[in-house]
Amino acid sequence: MDLISGTPFWPLRDGLLATYSPLPGDRTADVAVIGAGITGALAADRLARAGHDVVVLDRREAARGSTAASTALLQYEIDTPLADLAERHGWEEAAAAYQDCRDAVQALRELAGEVGRETDFKDKASLLLASNQDHVPRLRREFEARQRAGFRVHWLEEGDLRERSSLPHPAGLLTSRRDAAQVDAHALAHGLLRRAQAAGAGVHDRTAVTSWRRTGGRIVLHTDREAVVRAKCVVVATGFEAGPFLPRQVMELNSTYAMVTEPLPERPGLPTGEPLIWETRQPYCYMRTTADGRLLAGGYDDPFRDPAERDRRVPEKTRLLERKLRRWFPEIPRIEADWTWAGTFAETKDGLPYIGEHVSRSGFWFALGYGGNGITYSQIAARLLDQRLRGEPDEADERRYRFKRK
Repeated sequence: MDLISGTPFWPLRDGLLATYSPLPGDRTADVAVIGAGITGALAADRLARAGHDVVVLDRREAARGSTAASTALLQYEIDTPLADLAERHGWEEAAAAYQDCRDAVQALRELAGEVGRETDFKDKASLLLASNQDHVPRLRREFEARQRAGFRVHWLEEGDLRERSSLPHPAGLLTSRRDAAQVDAHALAHGLLRRAQAAGAGVHDRTAVTSWRRTGGRIVLHTDREAVVRAKCVVVATGFEAGPFLPRQVMELNSTYAMVTEPLPERPGLPTGEPLIWETRQPYCYMRTTADGRLLAGGYDDPFRDPAERDRRVPEKTRLLERKLRRWFPEIPRIEADWTWAGTFAETKDGLPYIGEHVSRSGFWFALGYGGNGITYSQIAARLLDQRLRGEPDEADERRYRFKRK
């Protein structure tokens, strides 16, 4: 399946950051990671540096699937509001999931600093806007839930927003800076893969896993290169393409749309600090800036039907995103798309990821960070797998993200 279409910004901006060879022959490893996007890169880097023999396989070029299309907003806030998540899973579990995501943002900050400036990691606040007056009570409820959980948040009335920006919304919820961030996920993935290689990992793209079997206490992966990998443990980091490794589909597919403007030297109307911005409407739209002063916006998601239908909608969705930005920032003289693209993503019923083993797939560790928090969820998955392989599993967190949950 085509994961993305159009012209994603990051690969064009970054150029050729690294190359990896296809799998040249049979390989034995402690851990085989299937997927060389940001999820697989986070797992491979952490496990290789912990001393495990790791091999990474991807049927595409590394970081050219969903990672290339990621808009890479890093937030502790997930697609399901804390107040709603607490109703579903209980207060302690919901608050712990939000805290896990905040810890993941901090960990990603450290990783990006180690990899280098090419990742364009930048601390940000996150601003959640009430899309209309009817949404204000719901946003206030979420504000109070965040306060109860110990997060530093600020309530902004309509007048506060008008003083700080041109945003025409009736209320907003602003997080503390350093509780959110933005990054170039494409560059970060390559940086992590290169570091994993330096620690001894093998990284092989253009190598598809075609089948698998268990034998002799190992999982044997057969590839389209007629080479096989024998591993003690397999990490499935393929996003919604994990279907061949699962007994049934565990997610719903949606199409999403994104655009980035030309560099805008002046950006009047943006709030101070240019936070990540999103809204309460469903499906929501969101916006961030880039290191060279562009506006990057996405949203207007709809149910996935097929890649051709998704691609036909790109011009229409682009016009909607341009119109949204012009409404939010009428003082910016020219807002028009420079690059546009669309992608397919998955989401779960409760907005949480699926991390860990499936009861019917012993030896396979799934790192499926679905939803708008895919990168932070992937960091959580890498941590949990590392802890389990060290013999120090975090049982509470593993239960939180297991497949069998309500």
